[in-house]
Amino acid sequence: MHHVIAGIVLLTGLLSASAGSTELSTGGATCTGASSWTGCPGVSNTGDGVDVAAGGTRPGGGAPGSGDRGPGPGTDAAPAPAPAPEDCGPLDRCGGFAVETVPDVTLADLASFRPATPTLTGEPSGFGVVGMPANLVATASEQHIPGTVLDWDVTVRFTPTVFVFDHGDGTSGRATTGGASWAALRQAQFTPTATSHVYRERGIYPVSVTVEYAAAVDFGSGFWRPVAGVVRATATGYDVTVVEVRTALVDRTCTEDPSGPGC
Repeated sequence: MHHVIAGIVLLTGLLSASAGSTELSTGGATCTGASSWTGCPGVSNTGDGVDVAAGGTRPGGGAPGSGDRGPGPGTDAAPAPAPAPEDCGPLDRCGGFAVETVPDVTLADLASFRPATPTLTGEPSGFGVVGMPANLVATASEQHIPGTVLDWDVTVRFTPTVFVFDHGDGTSGRATTGGASWAALRQAQFTPTATSHVYRERGIYPVSVTVEYAAAVDFGSGFWRPVAGVVRATATGYDVTVVEVRTALVDRTCTEDPSGPGC
């Protein structure tokens, strides 16, 4: 309920004051000049005072008791709270974007990628001497093969790590190198090397070498992700003919005496 504005305004010299500056609005009617005190509804002039009823307002004023004070203290709107972090879910899907992680790769996924077959040779080439080292030399190098794995464009790297020589006589040997020639090693012929083998009997022996490669995959970032296990590549087709050598003192060479001992 609005407070009733009731007041008695005591004005001195009402009848002699200038009415041109007085304006009063009551009940939607505006009264100006002398009529402000005598002809406006809701205004009672008794000659020595004016009673203004509750409905009277000053020109330009608002509702009773409103005034032009503007918003009071504490009326500003509180700041909106910060939005909660977006829940991207277990698959990291935010804002319409999907964050994919590269898949785990197994050797089965690399079935279409095969490293090159190593090469195999020896010294003396194709021959050996009973009781003396035959030098076996295999060659394999690191290889990079582009392709597709699980719908990803990748590069697969094969790095030789172990060389397994099958000597053809029921024995084998493992080395971390494929070996080198006696000349490259600065060694005399028929001296032991990391990949040499001594045959105990005459015969023809089929020699082979299997290279074990470590595999790794690059998904285009330059980072190599290792793949568990090894990939093997085998070279065959190198036979070693092992002979016996006897030493004899002769006075002439076999060229000079083809029928001499040992000729």
